[in-house]
Amino acid sequence: MKGFIRHHSEEFVNKQNLAIGRMNFAPEFVDHGADVPPGTPPGPEGAIQYVGSALKKFPDLKVTIEDIVAENDKVVVRNVWRATDPGSGKRLQFGGIVIWRIAGRRIVERWAYLESPKATT
Repeated sequence: MKGFIRHHSEEFVNKQNLAIGRMNFAPEFVDHGADVPPGTPPGPEGAIQYVGSALKKFPDLKVTIEDIVAENDKVVVRNVWRATDPGSGKRLQFGGIVIWRIAGRRIVERWAYLESPKATT
């Protein structure tokens, strides 16, 4: 499961392969993340829309998994996100904790808590 989530993060965000979301997210996917904007559609299309919007706003957005723990049907990651603000050219960074629930080799739920972005040097 850890390898599955590592691969998902690398493809979905770092390689900007949004199509993999249709393979990796179950049709009944529910996103409980505190970071999800109001009005985001349910299911896989909502996750694809959300990440797609972030990648449009920050074309160089990358996520690095710092820690990963798996138990039963859940994988927990502590990650760091980095991007450049296109308006100011400043580098931004924020961390987060994400819990993924997997069933039938697909992601069925996500809980996320992300920090506010901070400028880095």
